[in-house]
Amino acid sequence: MPRTPTTLLSLADQERRRALRRMKAVALGALLFMAVAFVIAFAFQERVGWLSYVRAAAEGGMVGALADWFAVTALFRRPLGLPIPHTAIIPNRKDEIGRTLGEFVETNFLAADVVRTKLASTAIALRAGEWLREEPHAERVAAEGATIATAVLNALSDDDVRDLLTDLAREHLVDPEWGPPAGAWLERIVEAEAHHGAVDLAVDSIGRWLDANAASFSGLVSRRLPGWVPKLAHRLVDDTIYNEAVKFVRAVQADPKHPARLAVDGYLSRLADNLQNDPATRAKLENAKASLFDSPRVGALAAEAWNTAKNGLLTSLADPESGLRRRAVQALQEVGERLTTDAALQRRVDTWISDAAVFLVDRYRHDIASIITDTVERWDPAETTEKIELMVGRDLQYIRLNGTVVGALAGLAIFTIAHALIPGV
Repeated sequence: MPRTPTTLLSLADQERRRALRRMKAVALGALLFMAVAFVIAFAFQERVGWLSYVRAAAEGGMVGALADWFAVTALFRRPLGLPIPHTAIIPNRKDEIGRTLGEFVETNFLAADVVRTKLASTAIALRAGEWLREEPHAERVAAEGATIATAVLNALSDDDVRDLLTDLAREHLVDPEWGPPAGAWLERIVEAEAHHGAVDLAVDSIGRWLDANAASFSGLVSRRLPGWVPKLAHRLVDDTIYNEAVKFVRAVQADPKHPARLAVDGYLSRLADNLQNDPATRAKLENAKASLFDSPRVGALAAEAWNTAKNGLLTSLADPESGLRRRAVQALQEVGERLTTDAALQRRVDTWISDAAVFLVDRYRHDIASIITDTVERWDPAETTEKIELMVGRDLQYIRLNGTVVGALAGLAIFTIAHALIPGV
């Protein structure tokens, strides 16, 4: 079923078409009025002298109306369908018009200085801050962000994410050798005595456990003694072991140079050196690492962690009252408040935006302008003519009407001057 042009037009274009038709009717009516006036004046000017002035005005008006009709029509099509040179300019030169328009936009609107000057006078950060600090606006931004994030999460394939995480883990964790960097890291910790805090924590934890679990030592050693040993000796052995353990811990806590502490320091120093230089130690670490990451259980835990995180995020993103959404709204409002009140931040943000816009314009302005050129080139000539005529045709019909009026006045003025200067006319 063929589509009529009207069905292809938007409501705004349909209204423009109706306005264009009205103005065409008005311009044509003015021409017909001048033609009727000319016929009447020409027929009766011998009897009524002043009608010769009317005839001259009507004659000039017809000439002006026809000349402007020809000029306006020649822009869009061939007048009366005649193959007159330099007519139907728009359909015949559509591509050139598109290129010229693209070059005009690129040169005059996408210039770096024009963009920077416009952005410098806009106060983008201040306006954005004033808008964003209002809770409804912050909620709207958060809702849009949640929608985008939800779409991204739903679009992600769980298998692809798992494979990506596996590849990243293998590239950055599994494949690199851990021994030398771990040994260097441990060596720096030992040299800076940064591990002493961990040793203190371990000793204090052991001390607290001993204080709270003295009964745990009852029978710990005594149950292994021969049966003929008296029960009193059993109790003495257990208490002695417990008291010695407490004394040892207290001594380690009190003496920063205790042999146990020095032994820990020495062990960590040797371990750091072995991790960097001992092939056997490094091989043991690599084997342990490979066993850990190649374990099916570890892979299952990673997949389960991703699924749990994804489902949790989707639930939080979908609920406007979730903690995630509410914190996002609060954060956006805080950003808006800072943009409104912090002049230094405003200047930095405005500078970033201006620099980014100028960079994009300098780098891509030809590509942006080419959208106009490419779009116009793809248009059908008849479609292009119709689009342009709908946009400017109504104003061009005013030119026809003005040409009628100006032609009439010029004809009247010429006839009047000639009649006054040349006797007998």
